[in-house]
Parts: sequence; C-alpha cells; structure tokens
Amino acid sequence: MRLDKPRVTLLPESEWTESARDTIEPTRGMAGRPVLNIFSTLAHHPELLKRWMVFANHVLMKSTLPPREREILILRIGWLCRAEYEWSQHVLIGKAAGLTEAEIDRIAAGPDAPGWSDDDTALIRATDELHRDAFIGDATWAVLAKKWSVQQLMDVVFAVGQYNLVSMALNTLGVQLDEGLPRAKGMK
Repeated sequence: MRLDKPRVTLLPESEWTESARDTIEPTRGMAGRPVLNIFSTLAHHPELLKRWMVFANHVLMKSTLPPREREILILRIGWLCRAEYEWSQHVLIGKAAGLTEAEIDRIAAGPDAPGWSDDDTALIRATDELHRDAFIGDATWAVLAKKWSVQQLMDVVFAVGQYNLVSMALNTLGVQLDEGLPRAKGMK
C-alpha cells in the first residue's frame, strides 16, 4: 500500500446518506465481505459514488470484452499504477475469470514476458501505451483490430481508463486492503 493508513476514513453505515445506501446496498456481499472498503470510502461523496457506479458497472459487468481479457487489462493498469488494493481485488476476480497464477505473475512482468499469445501481448502492450502515452500506437491497434470489434476496442480503452482513475483514487485516498485480501507480491 502506498499509504499505511487512510487519508479518507471509511464512513460508518450509520452516517451514510440515503443515496449512498441505495448505491452501496446492491454491492453487499461482493468478495465475501459485507461492504468493500472502496464503497465505504466513496460513501463520503454519495452523488459521485452514484454516477461513478454506472460507468464502473458497465466496465466490470457489461463490457463487450470477455472477462479473462478484461481482467488482463485491469490487472496490468493496477500494477502500473502501483495500486495494491486494485491489484489484490482483481487477482481474485481474474482467477475466477480463468487466469492462472502464472499468467497473473506474467501480467506484472509485462508484454515481453515469455508465454503470452500475440493477442494477450497486444492487450498488455495497449495498457502500457495508454498508461505511458494516453494513446494506443498503430502497431498495437492493428494487432488488436484483427481480433476485436470496434465496440470491444472501445471497451479496451475505457477499461484501462476506468481502472487508471480508480487506481489514482485508491492510492490517493489511502483505501486499505479489505480483510483477507492477499498482498501484492513485488509491488512497491
């Protein structure tokens, strides 16, 4: 974790507004916890939480990308942003989506790690390019476009952008790992 303690503390449920409660209630039970720390933190700003959740729900639940490929993107941007909370949550989600422990380790190593298919390499490289340049280069785009539809290509960009934003918020607000989440190996 970048911060040892939160800059913005978890808001107790007794202090949630009706709007915050309405937004958070459907998430109850995610990851086996009553309420994830990210939601109890964002409860301080109920209208932001409400509007952000619409977009977050699209990226995580309604994207045109298959779950495994979506998780490659999310894990890579979480790693690049050194967002341990994001990484740790999505290691579990990624495994549920079919990623192996070896693949998760390779996501941290990057697009040039041995063992990737051309398609997976392109997803990781696209994430790196978006993080570095806010742009997917022509060569990477051409590889992605051989496999993915226009909507899927758009979902690649928006998934990386969404989780870059979330990583910035988690790191800056100091959202601490939920109980039972594994620590990220090698993240500094």
